[in-house]
Amino acid sequence: MYIIGLTGGIGSGKSTVASRLAELGATVVDADRIARDVVEPGEPALKELEEQFPGVIRPDGTLDRAGLARVAFATPEATARLNAVTHPRIRERTAEQFARARAAGVPVLVYDMPLLIETGQTDLVDTVLVVDAPDDIRVDRLVRLRGLDEADARRRIAAQADRETRLAAADTVLDNSGDTASLIRQVDDYWNSLRAG
Repeated sequence: MYIIGLTGGIGSGKSTVASRLAELGATVVDADRIARDVVEPGEPALKELEEQFPGVIRPDGTLDRAGLARVAFATPEATARLNAVTHPRIRERTAEQFARARAAGVPVLVYDMPLLIETGQTDLVDTVLVVDAPDDIRVDRLVRLRGLDEADARRRIAAQADRETRLAAADTVLDNSGDTASLIRQVDDYWNSLRAG
């Protein structure tokens, strides 16, 4: 099984790339989806998040994700506390999904992981595929498309690896400073070269 580590900063267009690779035939393991699953009601991580960040659980027992994001990304220390709760559980679930894919004979697996480099997980993959866009473009997308205010968008970007670090770890870079059609063409070219190789 060939594993592509797909990463890119928030607002880079990584989700668009993951969706296109899935359409082309890759199996995608989505770390963000796993991260949501491990904080569902009844999961141990939810109780730990309440202990670390009081007030982030709604009356119905679900996580107030926006409220958590506001406090967890406010300082590097708070982000580290969030990561200490969630990352071990995400790694465990990821390993389970990788094992199932191997057992099923999946030829190409895409590990869609925003923090692949920050969490030191590049050793889990055969190649690192980075979706890149300048910070100002990413901020604009986060404000226009996700409704974040500019300060929050910049805080979230600052909580991740900087562009230089991400690009230095890349085996392949997809440039998403243009439109979606241009990004999709790059994904298709990448997939075709992968299948040909």
